[in-house]
Amino acid sequence: MRYMMTYDFMEAMRNTNQWLGASANSLASYPVFSMMPNPALNWMAAWGEVTERTYQRMVVKPDWGIRTFTCEDGKDHLVDIATVVERPFGDLVHFKVNGREEQPRKVLLVAPMSGHYATLLRSTVKSLIVNCEVYVTDWHNARDIPVSAGKFDVEDYTQYLVDFMREMGPDTHVIAVCQPAPLTLAATAYLAEQDPDAQPLSLTLIGGPVDPDATPTEVTDFGRRVTMGQLEETMIQRVGFKYKGVGRMVYPGLLQLSSFMSMNGERHSKAFSDQIQRVMRNEASDHDAHNRFYDEYLAVMDMPAEFYLSTVDRVFKKREIAKNEFVVNGHKVDMGKITNVAVKTVEGADDDISAPGQCIAALDLCTGLPDSKKASHVEPGAGHYGIFAGRSWRDNIRPLVIDFMNANAKRAPARKTAPKAANKNTAA
Repeated sequence: MRYMMTYDFMEAMRNTNQWLGASANSLASYPVFSMMPNPALNWMAAWGEVTERTYQRMVVKPDWGIRTFTCEDGKDHLVDIATVVERPFGDLVHFKVNGREEQPRKVLLVAPMSGHYATLLRSTVKSLIVNCEVYVTDWHNARDIPVSAGKFDVEDYTQYLVDFMREMGPDTHVIAVCQPAPLTLAATAYLAEQDPDAQPLSLTLIGGPVDPDATPTEVTDFGRRVTMGQLEETMIQRVGFKYKGVGRMVYPGLLQLSSFMSMNGERHSKAFSDQIQRVMRNEASDHDAHNRFYDEYLAVMDMPAEFYLSTVDRVFKKREIAKNEFVVNGHKVDMGKITNVAVKTVEGADDDISAPGQCIAALDLCTGLPDSKKASHVEPGAGHYGIFAGRSWRDNIRPLVIDFMNANAKRAPARKTAPKAANKNTAA
């Protein structure tokens, strides 16, 4: 019970701010005040509306919002989100376009478990569903998972990916975004040794910390500064009585959100101040650019404590992936065993979370892979979000990824001897 009140206190503070926003909006909008117009009342109502919505969406899982898709026949086809594999900590879901012929590319999109829901990749899914059969890892909020479901750390995460790849079959193209990049690489190497016939055709790693020390950032510096004891003491809490996971140790999404916001505090403050002004002038709408972005950005989920702590300890501090020393279920994974899966890395030149150099390190680890099976791309002027969901992804990166899949649509015969290590600057 040591941290129980802390978690409930955070939820109480969020709930109170939501209530204050709703109260301010209701009070300042009371009809009697229209008899004495006052800009302060208009500002109060606008502040209340923005504040209520801000705190309300922090605990609500966003909807995918992908209901129909217009195919080449000119008709709108319904999109069903079907669960293919159901697990306690995450599901494998398929975006099935009804009435459309099965597309030639089957894509597994590995969503990050880093504080946001998989719906953060909504625009990525929309862009791929055009000519791909899209499957996504839909991770669950740890606060809603009963303690009886057991633990979930980086090894369990990797094993989930292995099982999902086995379920989808060897004709799959895998795209891992951000946090899961190193663990997806490890899962592919695990399959290369344990079940070669289940390996995917290609693996695209986008902005992930395969080697966090390759190019230090504020995120990696934080991981170096704090001790594991400090993290466990200050970041880990028990889920309160309000949710099904009561008693489970988690890294709260609200703490993660505060970290996200603090990295660009001035920018976020200006965005909310501008939105209040737009509401005052009746220029805001329910689905304007501000609300579309923050409806997703502010919707956070709790992570299992063991997953968060093991990620910091094993991926960032000990650099087990970067040193090729990662162990899954007692088995040491060797990235050099990947010999028949095409690997591509994508990085943003202005990425301040996973800077250029961290992801491309994966190519050096794949010592058993020929140069012809390796590719890399650094997108000029692109930040972290832009390389998988912004304009850079839509205009430049997505076409390159599709071309990479097409170039590796068939599996080449397995090599009998391991080639020399490739230069990490190998281009597509």
